[in-house]
Amino acid sequence: MYNRDTLFLLEDIIESCLKIKRYTEGLDYESFVNDDKTKDAVVRNFEIIGEVSTVIHEDFKKKHPQINWREIKDFRNRMIHDYAGIDYQIVWTIITEFIEELEFQVNQIIKDYN
Repeated sequence: MYNRDTLFLLEDIIESCLKIKRYTEGLDYESFVNDDKTKDAVVRNFEIIGEVSTVIHEDFKKKHPQINWREIKDFRNRMIHDYAGIDYQIVWTIITEFIEELEFQVNQIIKDYN
């Protein structure tokens, strides 16, 4: 059984996924990388997703291995602590290849809970 706090955290992940998709809708990589506001907004939402992944209880993560919690946390840490700069090609790849899947997986967990 999940506690209510975990459910709220999962909803934060969904909200950030939706924002990232909305902010980048209709953009290609060049448009994205040349738009500082969009890059900042996207990075902020990836930070939120990563932060949530660090506070969700380990037992919960073990019950849901379909989500690569460690990779999410590591990506967040690289963005936060990489003083040489963020590799926006990696950010774009995650947006275009993985954010939909993360949203789907988290939605399934929430759906199963309800």
